Parts: sequence; C-alpha cells; structure tokens
Amino acid sequence: MLKNLLIVVVLLLAGFAVAVAMQPDSYHVERTKVIDAPPSVVFALTTDLKRFGEWSPWDKRDPNMKKTFSDPAAGPGASYEWSGNDQVGKGKMSITAVDAPNKVEMKLEFIEPFADVADVRYDLAAEGDKTKFTWSMDGQNNVISKVMSLFMSMEEMIGGDFEEGLAALGEVAKKDAERAAAAEAAAAAEAAAAAAAKAEAESEASEAPVD
Repeated sequence: MLKNLLIVVVLLLAGFAVAVAMQPDSYHVERTKVIDAPPSVVFALTTDLKRFGEWSPWDKRDPNMKKTFSDPAAGPGASYEWSGNDQVGKGKMSITAVDAPNKVEMKLEFIEPFADVADVRYDLAAEGDKTKFTWSMDGQNNVISKVMSLFMSMEEMIGGDFEEGLAALGEVAKKDAERAAAAEAAAAAEAAAAAAAKAEAESEASEAPVD
C-alpha cells in the first residue's frame, strides 16, 4: 500500500515537473488605447516619474506606498523606488531610453514579494490630434514564475492592470491637453490685445497735431 502510494506521489511530482518545464521561457503583455491628447502631452506625462502615480493602477492599492525619486525624476536615467503592502511589494523602475515623442523604454526591477526583472515600453503614434498608446512588458520566466503560470499567466495577472492604467492615463492626459490649450488660447488673446493696444497708441500718436 505504502509502496503504491509512493509511486503515485513520484508520478505526480514528475508530471508537475514536466508541466513546469513546458511553460514558456519568456512572456509578453501588451495593451493599446487611443488617448484624446496629442503625443507631446502624453509623452511629457509618461516620462515624469513623479506623475506616474496619477494613473498607475498600483498606487490605488496602497495609498501609503513609500516612494523615493531620483533628481531629476524625468527623462533618461530617472528612476523611482517603491515599497508598499503585499499588493504592490517592493521594487525600482528606471527610464533607460527615450525617443521624444514616440517611445519610452524602462527597466522594472521587482524585489518583493519575489525577485524579477522586466523591460517596459511605451510606444506613441499620432492619430490626428490623438495618440495611439501601446504599453508593453517583456520578461523571462524563472522557475517560480513558471510554477505560477500553471495557475495564472502573466497575461492574466498584468493585462487587467494595464487596461486600468491606460484608462486613467487617458483621463489625466486629456485634462493636461485641455489646460495646455486653454493656456495657449489665453496667451494668444493676451498677445492680440497687446498688439491692438500698441496699434491704437501708434495711430493716436500719428494723428496728434504737430506743434
């Protein structure tokens, strides 16, 4: 009886090991959304790490998350480290390359609850006065992640977060675009008023009698 039980256990473990080994060595998660704002506005927003929390899906899960930003906190070489509850863990995100206003590349280092490294990329393309924004993440599956993928893939774990983040990014970028348009209109109106006042003053001066 015991011998048969051991055989069953060994077979189950062997089957589990084979199933783990058959999992893919790498993963790719990608989501795309058309955002109602021009690429210049979206790009400026996504390269400023201090503004990441405004649209990050993970910040909502731990409002008390501790963050440490590099100086400067935007552009190539910028980074931030976070430490939070068991839903967000601990890690570091660094901007490794930018191609304004078309692309941002980052390195994502997870420390807790498990160690891992992934490459994150934002791709921006103009669609009229809007932006087609693609958020992707690529990484290698180690033994732990292969075991986890038997129950839930990275696509299932991260895909929904990306969709939530893109929805929030769209809202923030739209507000930024509206503020920029309002500021530009106000500046244009002020310049037009100044030009009109100058023209009127010059006209009055030219019409003034000469002694």
